[in-house]
Amino acid sequence: MTGEMWLRALATELGVPAPTEQEATDLLDLASTSAHASERLAAPLSCWLAARAGIAPAEALAVATRLAERTGDPD
Repeated sequence: MTGEMWLRALATELGVPAPTEQEATDLLDLASTSAHASERLAAPLSCWLAARAGIAPAEALAVATRLAERTGDPD
């Protein structure tokens, strides 16, 4: 089963629409930003927090990007 197939099937089981292509891209970028600014565990949990907050993936990515810029290493 591909990742896309899995997401469609899981979305059906959860009774929600599967992410659009743009939403999927934004969520992956959110996960990447979170993991690079912190630890790997921050990636999936940041996506969960975005969903819990009820905001779009793009908005969550913008918030995470600002947070990463404020808290990142000054290298």
